[in-house]
Amino acid sequence: MTEDKDGNKRSVGDEPHQYQAGSTTHREEDQWKHRPPYRVHEKGTFDVKWRGKCHCGAIQYELSREKPLASKYCHCTTCQRMHGAPFQWAAIFHKTDINFTSGHHDLGWYDPTSKSTTHHLPCKVQCAYCRSPIMDEGRNMILLFPTLIEGIKTPRGREAFEVQSHMFYPQRVVDIKDGKPKFQGLADESPLVDEDTGEVIPGTEPKKEDK
Repeated sequence: MTEDKDGNKRSVGDEPHQYQAGSTTHREEDQWKHRPPYRVHEKGTFDVKWRGKCHCGAIQYELSREKPLASKYCHCTTCQRMHGAPFQWAAIFHKTDINFTSGHHDLGWYDPTSKSTTHHLPCKVQCAYCRSPIMDEGRNMILLFPTLIEGIKTPRGREAFEVQSHMFYPQRVVDIKDGKPKFQGLADESPLVDEDTGEVIPGTEPKKEDK
């Protein structure tokens, strides 16, 4: 690793990687670099609304969507442990909404289901140098973490990434009485729970579609 003029970390491509990403693009196992969300756009072809980066600056990206598809707090125990925090703040985007401008060769993956470091979806994506969580990559969407985004503390940032609901609220370690909907599991796919007790609110179970 080297540093640029702004103090951000930069890979020179020959480090002994202990993670999956690397500087090559010609091998079969490198094909993920040519697909969203990792495909790099040519300069001037991406409509930039936001920019974000990890703690050390090795990973930097742009976003083309002004507001995420949804913004949620997740209280599940996996997110608590993976982030070392009471909950995860996640903003959902399409995979085509992101453009990595630096460091997509320096990413590491973790599959929490199999507890492996293979690039198997869904998985956690992090900077392989400073270990900052970058996103959760799902099969169809990505979940980004707004605290990595420049300008998140401004009125524009707060409005754009305002949280709509809480997920897995019964697993919480802190109470958040903000009046926003709180779900037993995934948002809109599980019943609502009481903000004070975490108990299921009768009659809020999602309706099952007829097959």
